[in-house]
Amino acid sequence: MFESNDGRQFLYSDQMVLIGKPDIVGYGSAEFYLREISRSVANKLILENHYSHKITNHSRIHLGVYMSGVLVGALQFGYAMNPASGANIVPGTANDGYLELNRMWLDDVAPRNSESMAISYAIKYIKKREPQVKWIQSFADERCGKNGIVYQAANFQYYGEHSSIFWTLDGVVYHNIIMTRRAELTPECRHLQSNRDRATSENLRQFRYLYFIDKRLQATCNLSQKPYEKHYDDEVVVDV
Repeated sequence: MFESNDGRQFLYSDQMVLIGKPDIVGYGSAEFYLREISRSVANKLILENHYSHKITNHSRIHLGVYMSGVLVGALQFGYAMNPASGANIVPGTANDGYLELNRMWLDDVAPRNSESMAISYAIKYIKKREPQVKWIQSFADERCGKNGIVYQAANFQYYGEHSSIFWTLDGVVYHNIIMTRRAELTPECRHLQSNRDRATSENLRQFRYLYFIDKRLQATCNLSQKPYEKHYDDEVVVDV
């Protein structure tokens, strides 16, 4: 699978093909790598371990994080809550022309800087596997602390913050849109709204980060890049 323990490279499917190379399924080294996993496996990890205890149906790329062959985390990429909103950020962006990092969780056994390394490896995989994707968006949640240092270390650019209301019910976190939606209610909406008296709300800051795979698009972005809120001298920057 790998040339050496420290030799980073793309991982290919074990499935035989008649023409060309097998599909790319991951990236990394024997000691630390990302590999495609099923939606069900990724969802289970996120539901059990992510602070929100909640998945999103928008995710379409599911990558497991492995240390020496042991699954220790997952990243899920997909659409934003409003898939067409990408064009509001970068004009001309098609729904499949960008990705949002919907969920990420790594076990505490992973060493320091593993989150940034996992994001870096995921971007390398995406560049190769999905060349139509030109930029990636993610939000750092105030509850996680450090205002998105993992994205700073992975060379994402900071594009400001906004506040959103989040509701917590029975340990599960919901965005305010689930509480306020009135048309075509999903089971999730009905459950939260019918239990509003038991739910608690918080107004939390969300920090937006963008990574431009196609660097030319940064100049066309409708948002203004801002300096990082704080510089962390002890964080290792990961090459993407």
